[in-house]
Amino acid sequence: MRVYVPLTLPALAEAHRTGELGTGPLVAHAVTPALREWYLSDDIEELEYAALNRAALASLRLLAADTAPARRRVVVAADVPDGAAAADPDRGLDPAALSEVRLAGPLPLAKAASVHVDAADAEADVTAAAEALAAADGGDDDAQFVVDGAEDHELLWYATQEIPNLVGPGH
Repeated sequence: MRVYVPLTLPALAEAHRTGELGTGPLVAHAVTPALREWYLSDDIEELEYAALNRAALASLRLLAADTAPARRRVVVAADVPDGAAAADPDRGLDPAALSEVRLAGPLPLAKAASVHVDAADAEADVTAAAEALAAADGGDDDAQFVVDGAEDHELLWYATQEIPNLVGPGH
């Protein structure tokens, strides 16, 4: 199963240093039965793209909660055995959690297939979106427009061998 783990650049640097994504339980996103039903598509590539975008929104939430990191969304795509990631049936009906899964323990960075990161030119829009997120969650249409502006930026694809270049020297 392919899972998409939302991170920030400092969290990616920590994963690079320790060899593990998080300490578990870890929240990720994947193609879940709820996402399939909501998205109304059988195209696995479209469904995985939807799960990736939901992980990017979760990364934006991490940025909104911590103003220190560089304002770039980070998602690590990793392959885990079927059954290693479980959807919470109680959260499956929550539109915000359609693709959410939990991994019981830490995920070895060696399981990562790719890394997806905003380009530097997205930082202004991602910063504005992180600042507008709480208002958007509260129903403010103008704030939602700002959040949607970050989603207009496609995350760039990186091979896992490029992680040292993404996190910078000394990590």
